[in-house]
Amino acid sequence: MFEHVVQRFEPCSKLLRTWELKGGVSAQVTVIEIERPDGRVKKMIVRQHGDVDLKLNPHIAADEYKLLQLLHSIELAVPEPYYLDQSGEIFPTPYVVIEYIEGEPIFGSQDVADFIPQLAMQLYRMHEVDCTKLDVSFLLQHAKKVAEKLGERPAVVDETLEEGRIRDVLEAVWPLPQRNTSVLLHGDFWPGNIIWQDGQILGVIDWEDAALGDPLADVSNSRLEILWAFSIDAMQSFTHHYQSLTDIDFAYLPYWDLYAALRRISQIAGWGLDDNTEKTMRERLRWFVAQAFMNL
Repeated sequence: MFEHVVQRFEPCSKLLRTWELKGGVSAQVTVIEIERPDGRVKKMIVRQHGDVDLKLNPHIAADEYKLLQLLHSIELAVPEPYYLDQSGEIFPTPYVVIEYIEGEPIFGSQDVADFIPQLAMQLYRMHEVDCTKLDVSFLLQHAKKVAEKLGERPAVVDETLEEGRIRDVLEAVWPLPQRNTSVLLHGDFWPGNIIWQDGQILGVIDWEDAALGDPLADVSNSRLEILWAFSIDAMQSFTHHYQSLTDIDFAYLPYWDLYAALRRISQIAGWGLDDNTEKTMRERLRWFVAQAFMNL
């Protein structure tokens, strides 16, 4: 199959090998290594979005491809997009071919003191993208996503993580008054989507959740993910560094923290975690929810 993919956009190149990248749950990600006619070897990524994302947005492949084109054109640290195929002739669903960025994510085993300020700066730079100069009107409004999430209360809620209380609070205040100007949101800015090399960020990947909305939506999601990946201190350091870069209103941060927690409550069990890891993540999530309630 991937031989046909290569022939679509590099007809004179030869496929050498492929391998699947593990870790993501929303898309199938395959590395393809090709040899060009001049003998150069190049790696690329083939992304096939999953059924859940396609159901929410049938145009997700085209939207991600177009967004990467725009962001790459303004030299944001994103993979360069190479090819979009919506024909259904090779795979039953659309796919994109994008740059493979050499490097790796950084998780809890490393000293993060030098990395947290870079994470905050990278998120700030993304939020500073001037959307009036880029045609990003095809992106979803994040507020609509939140409204849909809050409007779908399950018959059974997870009271071990206070899902019912979280929903009660958010349903009572939603929609929140707009205190901050809408910005470009990554939607899933977490350590696993940040590629590093030699202590520097080379790229931010996986843009399928991008939307337009309150920057605090990204900040809160990142706070929870950094808490999970590193520690409370790392989470607080990230927040302080981001806050030092911007003048946005942080008054509603506790509500966005609760929403970030709500998004993950129904997902944890499906991530295939070992028992100890899931236990630790649940404990940290309970702490995260508790601090949000305390700060309301």
